[in-house]
Amino acid sequence: MKKKKVLSSKVLSLLFLLLMAIIWLIPILWGVVTSFKSEMELMTAGFRFLPIEWVMSNYTELLFDNSSTPLVRWFMNSLLISVSHTLLVLIVVSLSAFSYSRLNFKGKNVLFSFLMATMMFPSVVNLIPLYKIIDIFGWVNSPLAMIVPGAAGVFNIFLVKQFMDNIPKEFDEAARIDGAGEFSIFLKVILPLMKPVLLVVALFSFTGSWNDFLWPSIVFNDIDKMPITPGLQLLQGMYQAQPTLLMAGALVAIIPTFVLYLFAQKYFLESMSLSAGVKG
Repeated sequence: MKKKKVLSSKVLSLLFLLLMAIIWLIPILWGVVTSFKSEMELMTAGFRFLPIEWVMSNYTELLFDNSSTPLVRWFMNSLLISVSHTLLVLIVVSLSAFSYSRLNFKGKNVLFSFLMATMMFPSVVNLIPLYKIIDIFGWVNSPLAMIVPGAAGVFNIFLVKQFMDNIPKEFDEAARIDGAGEFSIFLKVILPLMKPVLLVVALFSFTGSWNDFLWPSIVFNDIDKMPITPGLQLLQGMYQAQPTLLMAGALVAIIPTFVLYLFAQKYFLESMSLSAGVKG
């Protein structure tokens, strides 16, 4: 009787997850097939999931005929910004977390508590002062306007610090006995053990930077220097009656994050446990 109940619960769970997967996949599949339809077919063929004729004209028009919509340039701008931002985040966050977790200095706990308290404020309240700072530095219409702000994300520092707190401090003491300094301990002892959580931070930082829309829409007004997300908004303005082109542009925009997660999902799932990698 118990086995039947367990089996039926597993079947119901499987059916529920399958239903959720189908609901999630249908809009994506619809976008993919729509991007391969001609504009005439979309307007005249009625509701039809698969195209009558598969065409590549939407992609060729966006990627090669891009005098007014430089999609390739937007893509490369986003790639440069996201990769640079992610590397800077990893450097700043790992060093900050090491300071709060391993070093002893006056006011450390008070400073960390104040840092955590800033998470209570919505990020939108920082837009005007942050823009003023960016303008003073002369970073408007510059990739630095997206690379530098947010490098010291409070949540990322908290996440890495919590992970680092689980690393036994006996490792540090053994390294000090061998004559290692604090920076050597960080590079040779702590950093190799932080790979799982740093991969999570890298994934979140890259996807957050790549998908950011509000901030780049504020700091960029030069079309050639825009990342791809606000560029898609311009596509919507230029091609209001051409949803096939919009779908093609949106699919090009999601390629990097999809590929990144595809290859990093193993590490992402493993790192859900903050103690992963330090057991034993």
